[in-house]
Amino acid sequence: MGTGRRHRDILLSARMLEKARQQLQEEILRVQSQLLDEKKRREHQEALVRRLQRRVVLLTKERDGMRAILESYDSELTPAEHSPQLGRRMREAEDMVQKLHAHNTELEAQLSQVLEEVGNHKQRAEMLEVELKVLKSQQCTAEQSTVITKEEVDMLRLKIEELEAERSKLAEENRSLEMKLEKLTVQGDYDPSRTKVLHFSMNPTTLAKQQRKEEQQQLQEECERLREMVRVLEGGGSISGNLEGVGSFQSPQEVAELKKQVESAELKNQRLKEVFQTKIQEFRKVCYTLTGYQIDITTENQYRLSSIYAEHQGDCLLFKASSSSGGKMQLLETEFSRTIRELIDLHLLHQDSIPAFLSALTLELFSRQTIA
Repeated sequence: MGTGRRHRDILLSARMLEKARQQLQEEILRVQSQLLDEKKRREHQEALVRRLQRRVVLLTKERDGMRAILESYDSELTPAEHSPQLGRRMREAEDMVQKLHAHNTELEAQLSQVLEEVGNHKQRAEMLEVELKVLKSQQCTAEQSTVITKEEVDMLRLKIEELEAERSKLAEENRSLEMKLEKLTVQGDYDPSRTKVLHFSMNPTTLAKQQRKEEQQQLQEECERLREMVRVLEGGGSISGNLEGVGSFQSPQEVAELKKQVESAELKNQRLKEVFQTKIQEFRKVCYTLTGYQIDITTENQYRLSSIYAEHQGDCLLFKASSSSGGKMQLLETEFSRTIRELIDLHLLHQDSIPAFLSALTLELFSRQTIA
């Protein structure tokens, strides 16, 4: 868990560094764009200053030329014409000079404003260049850390791939163990750490079986003794000393009594057989009701199973036991078994579970009747 958390933290740091690097690149592009804009503005302002300076020079030359023309024109006039003409021209010249002064003042104001803007733009350009250098240094640092982070990311990816492969292997082993556990559970096995089996110290079934076995053994011994006595008496011989407790039975009445006892014992045995047969039939009915399968013995170690939900009367399964104990059963091929090949392949060949196969077949036949 600690290793996975450390891996997640490193991946998160790598993503944060990658995001910071992208933001720095975007900031550098934005600053470079602003720097180009400022350089264009500065070049434009410098061109405007140069144009204004050329215009000032032209105006200065034009003013000097006008003064020279006026002086040459005044030198040709007579003293009488000179005064009024000079006064008019003086006024015109003063007006012109005032306009020129105003225009020069305006040009100088524009020039100073342009120079001030140029200085501001130049200062801003220098600041942007400094910021650009800082961002470039930060980008170099970020690139170095990104290179290191990429190496760490590659190592982490390899580690993650190894962990994924190991996880897949463990998941496959877990599924295999679960299938084995399910198989053992179906076969009747259990986990002693989770399941506790209780055994009755005085189990009624065990006591009844033991008592029935003892009674049967006693009846058989008694029948054998009585048969031996009847056979000896009918032959006219004497009772053998090996027959315990019957040495005095020698008269015909006693023989008849012995015959009655034998008949009573045989009748008791017949009744026991009938009881056993009734219990067997009752047990078969209960199995048919609970499991949905009627089980018949066809030949020795061979059993026929007929489902309660069978569509046809002849639909049955044949199982053959490998021994009289029935430890291992084998499915024999019938016409009905050919129609359920998928269930046989899945539950018998792949899962090796006869109870699962019979349960799946019951559900399949029941669903067919329900749909129909």
